[in-house]
Amino acid sequence: MTVPEIEVNDVPADGYLLDVREREEWVAGHAPEAVHIPMSEIQGRVDEVPADRTVYVVCRVGGRSFQVAAWLTQLGREAVNVDGGMQSWEASGKQMVSESGQPPFVA
Repeated sequence: MTVPEIEVNDVPADGYLLDVREREEWVAGHAPEAVHIPMSEIQGRVDEVPADRTVYVVCRVGGRSFQVAAWLTQLGREAVNVDGGMQSWEASGKQMVSESGQPPFVA
């Protein structure tokens, strides 16, 4: 199966960004507009993911998000893996926020 991939700088500003990292990773730093559903919970929470628009899936480096994007694609959803994950997001200087009260970083 082919899973489309996109570079972090090409993710649309109004795109639906799904962050599938674990809670500790999310708390440390994430894209401000991202929606958090850990990979370990995605099957039980798939109804929270919109079926009527492209979903851009991100994790730390791209492995987990690739798996989730492939699974969503098998369900008939339009899903795109964000190549390089949050490490590339941070390296490109894109905005990040944290839930910890500390400066955001990719854990």
